[in-house]
Amino acid sequence: MMVSCASATLHGSEIAVICIVDDDAWARSGLEDLILSLGYCARSFESVERFVDSEVVAQTTCVITDLHMPGMDGLALQSRLRSEGRTIPVIFVTAYPSEAHRTRAFAEGAIGFLTKPCDEHSLVNCLRRAVPAIH
Repeated sequence: MMVSCASATLHGSEIAVICIVDDDAWARSGLEDLILSLGYCARSFESVERFVDSEVVAQTTCVITDLHMPGMDGLALQSRLRSEGRTIPVIFVTAYPSEAHRTRAFAEGAIGFLTKPCDEHSLVNCLRRAVPAIH
């Protein structure tokens, strides 16, 4: 089932809006395809700055973000969302994991911290924890 993101965001539908923030176009595309195949609405952004400056932030159900990107990184995004009082669940997907980053991400409330290329089942499990009402 492919989902119309326009109807999900413009008409307050119950469809979860999952935002992907990653500077790698291939990673964004692959994640977007997976999310759409699960029946969620997918929106993707090539930088944290583009995401936080978008009108989609207020409608976002969950964020999947890379850890290392030019400009603001994924941890900075997570901190910014929290400082703005937004309780959007965050899932990290990174090619360069470290225990320090993992510990900080979970201490700040991350739902998942996966290594690229991530296992599809692990990502789906994280999404189900982030969006428990939708399976």
